[in-house]
Amino acid sequence: MPKIVYVEQKFSAAVWAVIEEANQVMEEYTAQGYELTLRQLFYQFVSRGWIANNLNEYKKLGDIIGKGRLSGLIDWDRLVDRTRGMEQNSHWTDPESIIESAATSYAVDKWQHQIYRPEVWVEKETLARIVERACRELDIPWFCCRGYMSLPEIWAGAMRLKQYKTDWKQKPIIIHLGDHDPSGIDMSRDIYDRVKLFCGFEVPVSRIALNFDQVQRFNPPPNPAKITDSRAKSYIQDYGEESWELDALEPGVLVALIRNAVLALRQDDKYERLEAEEKNDRKLLASCARRWEEVTEFLGQEEITDEEDQDPKTRS
Repeated sequence: MPKIVYVEQKFSAAVWAVIEEANQVMEEYTAQGYELTLRQLFYQFVSRGWIANNLNEYKKLGDIIGKGRLSGLIDWDRLVDRTRGMEQNSHWTDPESIIESAATSYAVDKWQHQIYRPEVWVEKETLARIVERACRELDIPWFCCRGYMSLPEIWAGAMRLKQYKTDWKQKPIIIHLGDHDPSGIDMSRDIYDRVKLFCGFEVPVSRIALNFDQVQRFNPPPNPAKITDSRAKSYIQDYGEESWELDALEPGVLVALIRNAVLALRQDDKYERLEAEEKNDRKLLASCARRWEEVTEFLGQEEITDEEDQDPKTRS
């Protein structure tokens, strides 16, 4: 939990109050096991009536958060940028450590005998970690559409969904989450139409958020509908001149929506049987890691000769 002073700064009472409120919200999210983006923090401020919902207030909050971090008043780990990140190869200290890693990460496809094959598609990359948390627990794939999907992306997705039906004899289904605005609503329609085109059959698209009944129930802060959007006219006729962003929902709400949608499709007995097999296999791998010296002795691999290390095709 690093709070490091890089720059000494003096703040007004108003700025101090914003920093304290930000820390309060971040502590609440951390206690629930969630990371928070600046955008989500902003919506928490708006929904609690602390600031207005406009771009100027968003920029002002971002500036205060940056200064608070540099001054050692805000934990660097409490706020994340999910659009950027370093990628690198994995490394291990010895063969034993990779076996230990394998024991932890080993998994079987627990949906292989199910009737349905759900995938979760979410409009916004900023919500990837929240969706990931729900989907990893449920052992289902997830995908960030980043708005309207490109032709290659949706074709690849359709080919994957088609394979579920043709090769696995399962019923694919897309669980979709998007903003409640003219384009966000239309994206569910666009996904359905183009997947049907490429698959040659209908794949249900279950839009579980953000829907108007959820807007009424959870009361997220509204934005003006984008009247420049070509779809705005019909949207305004149906919902009025306000729109709402998916980010404004609490992470716990999003996770619960995904979980409820997926569990309604799952045959628990088949899933739990494979889950038990997976658990036993992990124990076997963990035992192998603990007894690695015995394993190497049994295999006679304590010293690998140059001849054994060669490609069989190159041996004389």
